Amino acid sequence: MRVAVLNDLHGNLPALEAVLADVARERVDAIVVGGDVVSGPFPAETFDLLAAMPSVHVLQGNADRLVLERGDGHLGAWCADRLGEERLAAVAEWPSTLELPVDALGSVLFCHATPRSDEEIVTRVTPDGEVATAFAGVTARVAVVGHTHVQFDRTIGGLRLVNPGSVGMPYEGRRGAFWAVLGPDVELRRTEVDVDAAVRRIRAAGSPIRDELIGWLLDPPDPDEATAFHEARRGA
Repeated sequence: MRVAVLNDLHGNLPALEAVLADVARERVDAIVVGGDVVSGPFPAETFDLLAAMPSVHVLQGNADRLVLERGDGHLGAWCADRLGEERLAAVAEWPSTLELPVDALGSVLFCHATPRSDEEIVTRVTPDGEVATAFAGVTARVAVVGHTHVQFDRTIGGLRLVNPGSVGMPYEGRRGAFWAVLGPDVELRRTEVDVDAAVRRIRAAGSPIRDELIGWLLDPPDPDEATAFHEARRGA
C-alpha cells in the first residue's frame, strides 16, 4: 500500500485542492488526513471534499476538538455553525490514531501530535529520550505526526518519526503546501499554491481568521524559528 499523508489543513480549501491534484498523479491506495482539518476559513467545504473521496482516513486534531467544543474564540463557533450538526457528529467520530500497513515500511502509526495527546509537542530536535517516552508502547516501526507544521524525518532507536508538514498553514519559510507519500520509502513533498489567490478567497469567505494567520500564509514562518518556538512551549 502507498499512502499520501495530508496534515494540518486548517480549512484552507485552495491549498487542499492544489495538493489533491498532485496526489491524483501518485496512484496512492489511501489518503490519511492527520487532524486539524475543519478549523479555518472553509470548514464545510473542506469536510465535503474529503467526504466525497474514496479511501480517505481522517483523524481528529486538537483544532477539530476545539470546533466541537466551540472554543478558540469566535473561530470555533463560526466553524461549528457552518459545519452543522450532521458534519459535527462525523468529526466527533474521527479517531485519534490509525495504523496501516505500508509497502516496505511495515505497520505505520498515524496520529495528530502523539498517541497519548492531541496537543503534545514533538519536533525535529526534541530530545530522543522524551520522544521515546511519548511513543512508549508503540510497536509500529514508523510513526507519522503533525501539529507543529514543520517537515522532518528522524529516527529514534527503532522508531522512524515523520512529520509531513502542513497543507494549510506551513511553517517552512516558503510558500506552498507540504505533505508526504509513504511507500516504499518516505518522500516529503511540496505543492505549489497560488497563495495570493487563496488569500483573496479566504478574505471573501468572511471567516474570523486573524490577520496574523493570513500574514503567515503570505510570508511563512522560518522552520528553525517555528521549531524553537514549539520547543519553548514544550518546556525545553
